[in-house]
Parts: sequence; C-alpha cells; structure tokens
Amino acid sequence: MKKILIAVVALGFMLTSLQSQACTNYLVTKGASVDGSTMITYAADSHVLYGELYHWSAGVHPAGTMMEIHEWDTGKYLGKIEQAPRTYNVVGNMNEFQVAIGETTYTGRTELQDTTGIMDYGSLIYTTLQRATSAREAIKIMVELTNKYGYYSTGESFSIADKDEVWIMEIIGKGVNMKKDKKSGQMVNANKGLLWVALRIPDGYVSGHANQARIQTFPLENGKQSITSKDMDKIMNPEVEVIYAADVITFAREKGWYKGDDVNFSFSDTYAPVDFGGARFCDIRVWTMFNRVSDGMDKYWEYAKGNIEHAEKFEDGTPNPNKYATNRMPLWVKPEKKISVHDMMMFMRDYLQDTELDMSADFGAGPYGLPYRWRPLTWKVDGITYVNERATATQQTGFSFVTQSRTWLPNEIGGIIWWGVDDANAGAYMPLYSSITESPAHIERGNGALMEWSETSLFWITNMISNFAYTRYNMIQPDVNKVRDGLEGMFIDRVTATDEAALKLYKEDPSKAVAYLTDYSSDQVARTFNDYQHLYRELFMKYMDGNVKTRNPGFQNPHVEQPGYSEQFLRQVVEDHGDKLKMIEPDEH
Repeated sequence: MKKILIAVVALGFMLTSLQSQACTNYLVTKGASVDGSTMITYAADSHVLYGELYHWSAGVHPAGTMMEIHEWDTGKYLGKIEQAPRTYNVVGNMNEFQVAIGETTYTGRTELQDTTGIMDYGSLIYTTLQRATSAREAIKIMVELTNKYGYYSTGESFSIADKDEVWIMEIIGKGVNMKKDKKSGQMVNANKGLLWVALRIPDGYVSGHANQARIQTFPLENGKQSITSKDMDKIMNPEVEVIYAADVITFAREKGWYKGDDVNFSFSDTYAPVDFGGARFCDIRVWTMFNRVSDGMDKYWEYAKGNIEHAEKFEDGTPNPNKYATNRMPLWVKPEKKISVHDMMMFMRDYLQDTELDMSADFGAGPYGLPYRWRPLTWKVDGITYVNERATATQQTGFSFVTQSRTWLPNEIGGIIWWGVDDANAGAYMPLYSSITESPAHIERGNGALMEWSETSLFWITNMISNFAYTRYNMIQPDVNKVRDGLEGMFIDRVTATDEAALKLYKEDPSKAVAYLTDYSSDQVARTFNDYQHLYRELFMKYMDGNVKTRNPGFQNPHVEQPGYSEQFLRQVVEDHGDKLKMIEPDEH
C-alpha cells in the first residue's frame, strides 16, 4: 500500500518510512494447489485503514459518462476518467469473472512519481477489476489507463490472477517532465505512463512479494514468449509469458542508471535496489512462505536477515547498492507438496515462529509471549539503531484475504474471496463468493469507521478480541484460535456442498445461484460476528484482573488460578531491581 512506505531504494536514498506499514502477497498457480484453483493472498496493513468490504455492482453506462478518481489512501480528489460502457460486479479485490488483484508498495526511486497523474494504485486496482474478464486483460487495462491518465503513485508490485493463470506485475512511474502540448497549448507531462514488467508464474510454482520489487532479469522480446508494450495486441496469446514496457531499459539508460547489456538488465536492481530494510522487513516475509513449502531455503536465510552480498564494493569496502545483490531469493519456487486454501490462511499468520527471530521468544515479548511489537519499527539505544521485526502477521492489518479462482465451475460459483478483518491471527477468513450482489451487513462499507464505533461491526468486535489477547497472548490466544479455527474448518468443509447446491440452482437459472450465494455469504459473516461477540464475553469473564477463571459446576464461585509471570520475566525484574524487591526473612534481621 502507499501508506506503506517501507521501501528499498537506490544509493543516496533511504527507507522512506521505517515506522510505517506494509502488505504481503502470496501467489499459487493451479498446478501448485491441492484442488487446481489459483490463489493469491493480500494483507492491507495500515494503522489508519478500517476493515470494510468494498463492493461495486455491475452496471451499464451511457457514452460520455465520467467517473471521479479519489486516491484510495487519502480520499484526495485526483480527477475524472471516462467510464467504461459496461462494468462488472466486484467484491473486495475479486470480480464476477474470478479475476483477483492484490498489491504491495515498494516505492523505489521517488523522483519517478508522477504528481500530475490521475490513477493512483488503489483506484487502478478497483477500476481494472470493474472492467477486466481475465488476468491478461487486467494487465492491458492497467497499462492503458495509466498511459492515458498518468500514474499518481510510487512503485507497486501486483498479484493478478484468474481461474487459469497467475501473474506478477511490477510498475513505477516516469516522473514529471512538463512540456507544452502542440494541439492544446496546455502544459502536460511528457513522461506520462509506466515503466513495467509482467511475468506469468509458471504452472506448478508459487511466488510472493512484500514491499520489495522482486522482478530482476527477464526474457527479452523474442516475438513469441516475450513481447513489449508495442505488441500489446498479442497479450491474449497463451504462449506469451512475459510482457514489458518497450522503454523499460532505454529509460534507465537515458537516466544513467544502467549501462550493461540488455540481457543483464534487472528491473528491481535498477528502479528499487534492495537494501537492509528491503530484505529484513520485506523479503523475509516471502522467505517464510517459501521456507514452508520448498526445501533449500535455508541458504537464503542470511539474505532474509539483511546480510546482503553485492557483486562490487566501493574502495572502502562498503557494498555498492547500485550493483546487483548476489544472494537474493528466486522470484518463484516449486513447492514440495500441493498447497491448500487453509495453508494460505496460515501463511498469513506467520510471525517468524520456528526461526531465531521469533518475536514471541525474546524479552521484548514480555511475560506472555506477545509476537508483535508496537511501532516505530526501528529504535535507538546509546546511538545504535535496532529493529523490531516486520512479520507477515501484524497488529495493524485492516483486512486480509485469500482468493480462490476455480476453472471447473461457472464464474458465478467459481470465485471465492476468503475475507477477514484485523490481525490475521485474530480474524476468521469467511467465504464470500465473488458473484454476490450485496455486502454482508457486519462488514459492509459505512458500518463504522476508524474513529466511528459500530456495535454491529465485525472489525470492532475482532479488535476487541485481539487487543485483549495482546495483554496475555500465550494464555488468551489459544482460546481465540479454537473459535477461529473451528469457524474456518466448518466453512472449508461446507464449500463442496455449497457449490453443489448453487450449481443445481444455476442449471435452473444463474440468477438463483447468485441469490443463494449472496444469502449464504451473508449468513457466514453473521455467524462469525455472533460467535465473536460470544467469544469476547467469555474471554473477558475468564481473564479479567489477571486471573484465569473457569466455571465450577455446583458452586457459587468459579475455579480461580493466578498464573503470574514467566520465569524469564521475573529473572529480568530481579536483575533490574536488585534487592529492592527482596523479601526480608525473619532470620535476616
């Protein structure tokens, strides 16, 4: 996200905001999934983002209709664009044709932001989803929109999936170069448009990105597998697996940012070279997923920790970030076993457990093993800078999702966006079919806001649970997991029966299937909301005032335990306070 400015930049640039947020995407192709679906994940992580479901109904629009564009992050008005004659139903980040789009912001060279542009990255996603029937068409539309109206945001990585393919696309603007237009006489940006590369993830493989540009070298134009933007009309050819801006290399040469052979050109290393933050705060989140599905990822652990090896160094021995890092991870890996939708949910709940950087295991976790750290992301002691880890699961998530696009079902039934709010370890992923025509009440847009309480908002009840759990995480979170996992297990188990019921109605009338799935999706959200309301009440009664209380049948009072603090924590208290807290025994007088 653009609110997320943990960026990797070229020499002379610094991380834009170490204390800001970030998003995480994992991408799974048909051949890598258990059931043959394509899947992508997304976590919208921001301290100022409210967890609500976006929905746009399908529509037909008269010629000349204009639509306003407001920056997704801030609501700032950016301008107007022509509306498409026909738009499609969009539920969250997935449309009725099972096209899904996620993103992560890597920022890159900040001078390449086009402040005159109209299309910010968020509006680009949701406008494209209303117009695209496939992943390839989505790429084409995104390029056309930004070429015509300009691209307002900084560098972005996109996950773009449909029921057949999964693509990773990385873009950045060209900056501002104002010149007088010969026809209108108006001053316009002569650099309008994008520098970009899009690659299809090979079937049977998985990929990921998390606020660090990851596309390095790529196959150059060969008239078949790889094409440039000059041949965009060939994008629907299934043999095409690589598409890129015709000037992506020449632009860098003109700026003096690249001087090597075309075949060695790296998009990431030129427009957003990796640094410590790009590895430790960003790519480490990709590493955690890769490490769980593919053998041999231990050789990239040092890189993930921020120990970057460069091909060249300056005379004083310090790394030259303009030279490509030599120990970076691959863009995609082949998993050892097929990946399920439940696996994807659990990938989003990673907090570096089972690694030396597990935040629940050090003193900063407090006496109750909290795996999160409050911002800022970096801090100093005696002039030395230290870091808090930035794991996939994080407290500031507004919403996150896992999408499933399934080729063996009609579009009205095939697309599911498993959608949840707040910290992924607290929220339950609920099945929302991408054809539904109404937003479920507890997550609909306008039901509360970040500074507006709503008693019927799933976002707020989930935050009540998660923030209560943060106070004694290793005690309370297992109770949260039990309810969360129970709901998700039930939802997953019922998918087949729900599909079959919808398919039966579809054969009678597709609209009946859509109506059924709309009601079904709303019912599962309502079930989650009601169960979470009950969960919060139970947690509060059980854990209030530092005790652990359980019902004691036949007695007026509950059974009470007082677990106290961990030994590690108590030892540190003794070390910090010496004898000030020591109890004086009678024989010591």
